[in-house]
Amino acid sequence: MSTYRERFPVFEKVAYLNSCSQGALADSVRASMESYMDGMDEFGSLWATWAGKQEEVRGLLARLFGTTPGEVAVTASASAAIDSIASAMFLGDGPRKVVTTSLEFPTAGQIWHAQEARGVSVVHVPAGPDHRLSIDDLAAAIDDDTALVSVTHVCYRNGAMTDLSAVIELAHSRGVRVLVDAYQSGGALPIDFAALGADFLVGGCLKYMLGMPGVGFGLVTADACAELTPTSTGWFAARDVFAMDIYGYDPASDARRFEAGTPVVPSLYAVAAGLELLLEVGVEGAWEVSSGLHDQLRAGVADLGGTVVTPSGAGEHGPMIAVATTDEQALVAAMGEDGVVVSSRDGNIRISPHFYNNAADIEAALSSMRRHRHLLA
Repeated sequence: MSTYRERFPVFEKVAYLNSCSQGALADSVRASMESYMDGMDEFGSLWATWAGKQEEVRGLLARLFGTTPGEVAVTASASAAIDSIASAMFLGDGPRKVVTTSLEFPTAGQIWHAQEARGVSVVHVPAGPDHRLSIDDLAAAIDDDTALVSVTHVCYRNGAMTDLSAVIELAHSRGVRVLVDAYQSGGALPIDFAALGADFLVGGCLKYMLGMPGVGFGLVTADACAELTPTSTGWFAARDVFAMDIYGYDPASDARRFEAGTPVVPSLYAVAAGLELLLEVGVEGAWEVSSGLHDQLRAGVADLGGTVVTPSGAGEHGPMIAVATTDEQALVAAMGEDGVVVSSRDGNIRISPHFYNNAADIEAALSSMRRHRHLLA
């Protein structure tokens, strides 16, 4: 992957290990943003081009997740995708309970709790002290009033990964839909939406998918599209976007019905370029690189006497490794001064390599932690 590394100028300056917050900027992504600006200078409004760019992103997302464009909603964020899905549920009689976990990103918890005004109840199943989610505890929380199980694939705080196959099998055996938040896994490890079997999968394109803020997505099965009609909507969700009908609501028949208004056009350019590069690299190859760097990092932290809080078993962790600290902000700042970019959550620093990283980056991180050993828990 060394030839790809050369396409990310940030590595000329720092050891960038913060893809869980924002992917590194590739030369082609920068060029795509410049092409958007060039078009504005030369032609002004380019509606046909912009609409085509959204469809390009839809097709690239479908390729990345092994699905069809008709099951892809291109949204402004993962929050927008979840909110649109939530707006289509709980409209009549029937189950009104959402079962979720203690591992979720705030977006998911807050949107489901916002539905309490519509008579929805929300139950959070706590993970264990090791950050693993018990399938038995989840099973105990699902009852006849449960409409949805909403789970994160990889926890943003500690990198723990949910056993999605077990969750989906359990929920579907009870007749309950499943929504997966894949923001911290999409683009970093292989996900096949059709094989996974979830009803919904949401995320965003600015992390391991190499894009910019402003583009999220919601994958929605054809069955769910046929059964659910969002009440949170916009003109890009219409069956005919340019019909300009203000006298009715005629949503698209496929996942476009979960979209809203005018997309964040500049970000579509960036995301298209990032996805093209990621697909060229291959997610399987990217995961192989980062997995090897995880092993190097874990061994190095152990040698320092530090504590990795991310589970280590196969299938139990995602692309991020969390290391316990006594002062997370101080350690992030100290490592930054050493030219190593990481981030923090929940008392841990988060180290998140991707295919463009190498062993030298991990060694730089370990050397910095060695220098600031007093900040490791």
